Amino acid sequence: MLFDYKKTFLFCLLACCILSVTWPRSSSADYAKKKYYRAEACYKKLRHSPKKQKYRCFWLGCIEKYQAVYKDNPSGPWAAAGLYMSGKLYKELYRRSYKKSDKKAAMDIYKRIIKNYPKSAYKHKAENALGNLFPKGVPKIASKRKISKPSHVTPPEDEIEKHIKKITYAKIPVKRDIKGIQAKTGTVVGLRFWSNPSYTRIVIDADSDLSYSYRLLKEDISIRKPHRLYVDLDNSKLGQDIKKYIPINDNLLSDARAGQYTSDLVRVVIDIKSFKTYKIFSLKNPFRIVIDVWGDTEKATGSLVKKELKGGKIAPGALAKQLALGVRRIVIDPGHGGRDFGAPGCLKGVHEKNVVLKLGRRLAKKIREKLHCEVIMTRTSDKYLTLEERTAFANTKNADLFISIHTNAARDRRAYGIETFFLNLATDDDAILVAARENATSTKNISDLQAILSDLMQNAKINESSRLAVHVQKCMCKYLKKSYGRIKNKGVKQAPFYVLLGAQMPAILIETSFISNSRDCKRLVNSKYQDRMCDAIVKGIREYINETNPTAFLKQSRQKGLSGYGG
Repeated sequence: MLFDYKKTFLFCLLACCILSVTWPRSSSADYAKKKYYRAEACYKKLRHSPKKQKYRCFWLGCIEKYQAVYKDNPSGPWAAAGLYMSGKLYKELYRRSYKKSDKKAAMDIYKRIIKNYPKSAYKHKAENALGNLFPKGVPKIASKRKISKPSHVTPPEDEIEKHIKKITYAKIPVKRDIKGIQAKTGTVVGLRFWSNPSYTRIVIDADSDLSYSYRLLKEDISIRKPHRLYVDLDNSKLGQDIKKYIPINDNLLSDARAGQYTSDLVRVVIDIKSFKTYKIFSLKNPFRIVIDVWGDTEKATGSLVKKELKGGKIAPGALAKQLALGVRRIVIDPGHGGRDFGAPGCLKGVHEKNVVLKLGRRLAKKIREKLHCEVIMTRTSDKYLTLEERTAFANTKNADLFISIHTNAARDRRAYGIETFFLNLATDDDAILVAARENATSTKNISDLQAILSDLMQNAKINESSRLAVHVQKCMCKYLKKSYGRIKNKGVKQAPFYVLLGAQMPAILIETSFISNSRDCKRLVNSKYQDRMCDAIVKGIREYINETNPTAFLKQSRQKGLSGYGG
């Protein structure tokens, strides 16, 4: 028995020795692989969250996870990949923070890869990354002694790529090419703008989703540089047909210009004369970056009135603001148009874009006749307009109210009713679905937008919009019930509609009825129903004006001579 015990003990000891030699090599590689995947998951969450991207701690958290892959096994097959990704994140962080320490950290990491991993594909990636940090040329890396080459320097790129294909990045889609993993390059295809003396909206158009950062620079008299704002678009190229320079020359901005700043970065620079505040946000399908700049409204309005007085002509909107007469100018926005047909009707050949245009024309006529307000329509024909263009139109026209007209739709053809929306975080799943359909985007993009909506709405007229929506919704349902059965009041709701983003006046979106419902669709194409619907909306607007400024409305009614302007 004693002999058997010793034999067993010696066998176990020998087995442990063998495992101690062979186990660490395989297990450490597997452990590094798991750590790399965890770091990728962290990076994915960061790319999906514009809110998190604003905070340094989230960037550093992901960087630490990538660096842990390298630190645990510097000679392992995942080391160069982890190290390169940590450098890439430091580089992206530098474009947001402008801290020299972040730039230096990225440089040091890239230099380490070039020195220690000469056979790795990441050596070439690191050299390219250094070239982007130094557009005039990559700095030479001094090396007085030879660095011993690690035993394992080529990362398992095929395996990494298989994993990355499973991850959908919100900002940088990935594709395969013969060199390995490479970020897809997007193209900046256009610059557009709308302006008046106190407001300017600039839109940067791209052909794919891109990550971006921006910075406001002070005036530098020594080098004759004006006050300016610039936006950097990562992994981007400048389109061949793009107009690189657009003169603006309003009270706020001089111009906007786009250029290829580095090999993989487009920079758009806006030269500023003066401004009060600004907001920047992005929209999707297609991807575009919207820049709103506001100035001193009172100062701009005063100068406009003086100018018109000199010319012997006074626009009713300008005079109304000087006399504090409340709501004088209303913008009506018939949704969709042109190549955008909107929701298809239950009846053959009926489409939302045509129905809402007829409703918009009727509503404009009735508002002029009954409320004696100036009315301007965003479109008076079958014309395509982008959603951001509609809001910019209302802002540049100094509108006092913005009313967007739509028809609702649902897969369930039994759904019917009337509802009115104002801009805010969505209150329920149905509201998200309606917003996604009207925004021509996905419900996921709506969720992403909600994360930054609170910042966008600081200057929005949310309370006034809510009050206007309540009055209009109540009057539509109450008035239509007198003539029609089965009028369902779906209530006032809130959701993040692109067309209402950035509106500087009370703004609502009316879903007049369900065009997908047989009964509602027949009503929507009926002239009497359209008339009664528009009468009800006018009643709601009248109630809102009376509630917010009753004495002003009496003054407006007496000044019929100022009405009659339209679009």
